[in-house]
Amino acid sequence: MVNYRKILECYFNGMSQRTIEVAVGSSRNTIRDVVKKAEEKELKEVTEEMTNLWLEEYLFPEKRPQAKGYYEEDWDYVHKELGKAHMTLKLLHKEYSVRAKDNKGIPYAYRTYCEHYQNYAGKYKVTMPLKHKPGKSIETDWAGATLKLIDRVTGEDIKVYIFVAALPYSQFCYAEGFLDMKSPSWLTGHIHAFEYFGGVTETITPDNLKAGVIKTDYAEPLLNESYRELADYYQTVIVPARVRKAKDKPSVEGAVGFVSRQILAALRNTQCFYLEDLNELIWEKLEEINNEPFQKKHGSRQSVFKDEEHSYLSPVRQPAYQLTEWRIAKVQLNYHIQVERNYYSVPYEYVQCDVEVRLTKNLIEVYFNQSRISSHKRINNKVNQYSTLNDHMPDHHRMYAEHTPENVKDWAEEVGTNTFNMVTKILEQQVEKRALKMLSGIQNLERKYSAQLIEETSEIILSITTQPTLAAFKTIIKRQNEHKKNDHSSKLNTATKTNNDYGFSRGADYWRRKV
Repeated sequence: MVNYRKILECYFNGMSQRTIEVAVGSSRNTIRDVVKKAEEKELKEVTEEMTNLWLEEYLFPEKRPQAKGYYEEDWDYVHKELGKAHMTLKLLHKEYSVRAKDNKGIPYAYRTYCEHYQNYAGKYKVTMPLKHKPGKSIETDWAGATLKLIDRVTGEDIKVYIFVAALPYSQFCYAEGFLDMKSPSWLTGHIHAFEYFGGVTETITPDNLKAGVIKTDYAEPLLNESYRELADYYQTVIVPARVRKAKDKPSVEGAVGFVSRQILAALRNTQCFYLEDLNELIWEKLEEINNEPFQKKHGSRQSVFKDEEHSYLSPVRQPAYQLTEWRIAKVQLNYHIQVERNYYSVPYEYVQCDVEVRLTKNLIEVYFNQSRISSHKRINNKVNQYSTLNDHMPDHHRMYAEHTPENVKDWAEEVGTNTFNMVTKILEQQVEKRALKMLSGIQNLERKYSAQLIEETSEIILSITTQPTLAAFKTIIKRQNEHKKNDHSSKLNTATKTNNDYGFSRGADYWRRKV
């Protein structure tokens, strides 16, 4: 490219064209044309604003593409469209070519079109997002360096591990300290990162740590169930980086290094006793680095994120995802599983089966072959406690469990007033366990005798004794039943006799006709 600025500076300083030819490396004809155009335009000096591009357009407007018939593109529009998902320069060039022909202009070739866009983006925009789309992905990892807390009792150092999340497009990042790198801390870091960013990306690109990925595979990695649930809850997709392929998540790798240098190094001598206090210091530093101006670009991580990326994030679902943990348990012979030294029932049909247990803060769910078979309120801060549902018991166990004074009284009240009074008297006179055994025997009589007969027997036994017994009740109800049978037989016999006395007779007229 011709160095118009250097040529004119030398000319205005009184240098000859031959000397200028040696200084700038352009031909004498080119130098003569530039000087001639400057004299025609009455250009007397070169200011700082006059770049080579500006001078070329000013001195030789006929060289501009528009002068040659090329249709000019709106590069602001191109840059905004490229920020959308699934948009490419190839497609935008096709649309541009159609518009150029409709306006009777000459379209740029695809290669020239790309060159013009690269020149535009490099000069007028902070970034040129040709690889990363805004709101497309978030990259997550643990920083290699750690911070520390001081144990208030022993004075020993407690390691604090730093979770880092970064958005590749704007390089906007988030960091938080945790006491371990287990699954709950990993999931909590993601939830807080989404809340800090104010949105959720289309995909998550984590490292291949066990808290997130159980089995690595390029096409179909096996994810931790809790991690997969978190992604489903926030309607995003987890695409782990390849093993030992740091370039698959370069943004978070860079953010980890940046956080390590700017935050961890600055807080290396800080003494904190509580994790909350340390995280407050981390977040203060985080705000500083996110708002720090770029060295070679205009703006900062915060400004690029706010102006160009935040609008592409999906809203954060509320309420926040509740942390879950999955375990494997075996159903014991008493149709219960043990979780943290407490016991929860499942249907007795699953005895001796291995089941999956999903634990949340307040709930425990049991799954067999991906189907939920039981759920209980979680027992916290206690041990050796049982949570049992009667529906999970075999029939004989359920009958025993449901045989309580309250249930027996409810049954008696349905039978009748006398039965209820008798049951109440037995419960008052006998020890509960013995009384329930007696009442169980009385209830079993319902299989053989009607409720009406039980009610009549109760009335009789209350009239003859103040201390009812099971034996007396059985004797009376048996006698009452026999009396009822005898009465019924007597009525049948009477009916038969009546039919015989007053049966069909031919009468005297019949016999008179025979004679």
